[in-house]
Amino acid sequence: MPEIMNRQIQMASRPTGNPAPKDFCLVEGKIPDVTEDHLLVRNRFLSLDPYMRGRMSAAKSYAKPVEVGEVITGGTVGQVTQSRHPDFDEGDLVVTHGGWQEYSVVKGAECKKVNPSWPSPSLALGVLGMPGMTAYTGMKNIGKPVAGETVVVAAASGAVGSVVGQIAKIHGARAVGIAGTLEKCRFVIDELGFDDCLMHKAPDFPEKLKKACPDKIDVYFENVGGKVFETVAPLLNNFARIPVCGLIAHYNDTQLPEGPNTAPLILRDILVKRLTYRGFIVWDFAAQEQEALGSLAGWIDEGKLKYREDIVDGLENAPEAFMGLLQGKNFGKLIVRLG
Repeated sequence: MPEIMNRQIQMASRPTGNPAPKDFCLVEGKIPDVTEDHLLVRNRFLSLDPYMRGRMSAAKSYAKPVEVGEVITGGTVGQVTQSRHPDFDEGDLVVTHGGWQEYSVVKGAECKKVNPSWPSPSLALGVLGMPGMTAYTGMKNIGKPVAGETVVVAAASGAVGSVVGQIAKIHGARAVGIAGTLEKCRFVIDELGFDDCLMHKAPDFPEKLKKACPDKIDVYFENVGGKVFETVAPLLNNFARIPVCGLIAHYNDTQLPEGPNTAPLILRDILVKRLTYRGFIVWDFAAQEQEALGSLAGWIDEGKLKYREDIVDGLENAPEAFMGLLQGKNFGKLIVRLG
């Protein structure tokens, strides 16, 4: 029987500004031995997420950066092909951080079995995985929407934003989305049930946002930053809550933007309006994982929560898909289907 070879994508160089094809390298090599308490997993789905851009930087952050020559980090769903852990058998579907590769050897303690009742195992990387849990915990612990309030979410058609707005509706709040294209805005309104959705590239975006939020904004779920934040900030009500989940507009920045220093104005608003800004990482609320997944799955069953996946086939296409993700080219949760 021929030896199985593993294809993987390594970081060839640290990106400066926008990632480029030269920053990625597709290599092939042998699969490491499976040691005690580990699993060999054949990855079937790879999650592509904006946070990965930060992991490609050497700057100090909440997690260790990927080093040049290493496999790029990423969540995966795959099938166990060899187990040396008592809790897993060959054939089990597991979600773990297998990275950008077709096979991974991972600790059993770092894997979770995928619920076989879910419509697709890929949901463990999206609405029933890290992005869904990010939306749930960010809203539960920081956003805290109340019936009658107005919730605005940036990147509203994305993996996190789409869930945030639907959670707002479940709690009786008004949900206003912000997205990059008219097609995405229509999807957010017609399919996800938001009250409104605005295209941030439109020249009259500030005026349209004011009209869409006649009572101003009580919760702003931040995924973007940049001009979107600058437009939202003046509309925040007293005691508004701002969960800061991501800043995709700035991930490729190489220097501070030109222009006046707006920090004094932002700080004055925080003081005068008694605003709550809180940055968070989903695993800050790891203890709420089962609660989150149970609620999200229940809402899907009840028809209250909908989702969309953007599937790309082939590991070799992951770099191009990831570069497009940072430019807003994806439509829904971006996933690479492997093999």
